[in-house]
Amino acid sequence: MTRILALFLAVSLTVAPASAVWPLPQSFQTGSSALRLSPRFDIQLSVNHASQDLRDAVSRTKFHLKNDKLGRLVVGRGSSDEQAVASAPTLALLTLSLTGPGSESIATEAQKLLGERDEAYALSIPSDGSTATITANSTLGLYRGLTTFEQLWYHYNGHTYTIQAPIEVEDFPAYPYRGLMLDTARNYFPVDDIKRTLDAMSMVKINTFHWHVVDSQSFPLQIPGFENISAAGAYASSSVYSAANVRDIVSYAGARGIDVIMEIDTPGHTSVISKAYPEHIACPESTPWATYANEPPAGQLRFVQPETAEFAANLLGAAAALTSSAYFNTGGDELNTACYEQDEPTTAILNQTGLTLYDALDNFTATTHKRLIDSGKTPIVWEEMVLNYNVTSLSNETLVLVWISSNNVAAVAQKGYKLIHAASDYFYLDCGAGAWVGDFPQGNSWCDPFKSWQKSYTFDPVSGLTETEKTLVQGGQHLLWTEQSGPENLDSIVWPRAASSAELFWSGPGGNVSAALPRLHNVAYRMRTRGVKAISLQPEWCAIRPGVCDLTA
Repeated sequence: MTRILALFLAVSLTVAPASAVWPLPQSFQTGSSALRLSPRFDIQLSVNHASQDLRDAVSRTKFHLKNDKLGRLVVGRGSSDEQAVASAPTLALLTLSLTGPGSESIATEAQKLLGERDEAYALSIPSDGSTATITANSTLGLYRGLTTFEQLWYHYNGHTYTIQAPIEVEDFPAYPYRGLMLDTARNYFPVDDIKRTLDAMSMVKINTFHWHVVDSQSFPLQIPGFENISAAGAYASSSVYSAANVRDIVSYAGARGIDVIMEIDTPGHTSVISKAYPEHIACPESTPWATYANEPPAGQLRFVQPETAEFAANLLGAAAALTSSAYFNTGGDELNTACYEQDEPTTAILNQTGLTLYDALDNFTATTHKRLIDSGKTPIVWEEMVLNYNVTSLSNETLVLVWISSNNVAAVAQKGYKLIHAASDYFYLDCGAGAWVGDFPQGNSWCDPFKSWQKSYTFDPVSGLTETEKTLVQGGQHLLWTEQSGPENLDSIVWPRAASSAELFWSGPGGNVSAALPRLHNVAYRMRTRGVKAISLQPEWCAIRPGVCDLTA
């Protein structure tokens, strides 16, 4: 009977779909041997002058390995592994070493221009308990390797173990930009909620936090020299992000390999500025709001005025100085022309100068973007600036977010701009929750239906593009507009759905949904061990029986 049980265990270890790694590495070779972490397991840095954030990352990894205590997602939650694990070799040491020339901090590496970041790493775990290794050209690569290492281990009956040794990984991202956008203007999110989101992002190698920090509804950002806007435009004196808060968030993100790209949308979505600077805002809170804006309240920068362009340049420059990113997002979406048609100062200037509204927008953009470029920032804009308004003053390095429809990607690429996928038909997390506007009982969200993780996972980033145009794709992101979201449902609406684009843009397209689902279950379960309230994707009965709940099973 013992021999039969041993044979059963050997076979089950060979065929068990135990991998929990997300995103899937470019090369991932595993065996079928059990290996335990030693009670004295340690991580050694073979890095000259290792940065403090790398040392801190090592400490966090050791903490997670000790405290995750995630049971393997199979029937019995790992009980079938117990005999093999009890007699398995133990791993006592993981070493990290750089193969490149320098040792910059993780944050410094993460905040470089997209084309200058190096996130590649190699991971080796022998099956006999001899030293495991992570090697990379950069500290950022070492950090990505640590993230993968953490995902390889399960816990049962006092043992932290894998049943896939030996393990060999060679990994690098398919695209340099993998993001998540959070809108903190429709509803305010405390700093701790943002930090928890950054922790979850780092678990799946998302490397960009697109922070849509202000909008027409509220202005929670305290910008040095412009504090009167947040004083008048935040929801409450406690619902603000001070310069110190921003530095804290940028530092926290950078230490986790995440670049914080701030957005102040201009010239639209700026109504709240009228509370402090009414002279710069056209049609402030005009009604009916649906005539003058896509959302209430109406109000847009009176950008045809040279003094307003200078004001906006100063505002954006001061905000950009708060971040360490090489990028800054100036928005440019949903410009409402009816607002300007009834604004007397705007029409007077256009009549006097002979400029069209879009001529003036081009001049405004030239002024504001020059200020950013002179300060070392590369601008990012929404697609209308290229496709609708034909702004010709954009630099060739400008990044363009394609959001209205994935069908617009080719048109942006044909104009030669580098682009980021953010299409509402694949990546909007707020879709499908019904209408949020009042007195509209039959209403639905404008971007119905709900966008499942499967929908975004199956997106093709280069569909319809020529070989040259494909090189313009920098990556993509999920987005959460927060008309119906706040701190109370942040985790559940984002996770683990947003992990789908993390793998899409790290591993590349073409992943199999059925094969991905068991690994995504692991993402959600592990997130919950770390305090991120990711939702369940299926009943647990299905989660511990991979494939059994497929429609064709």
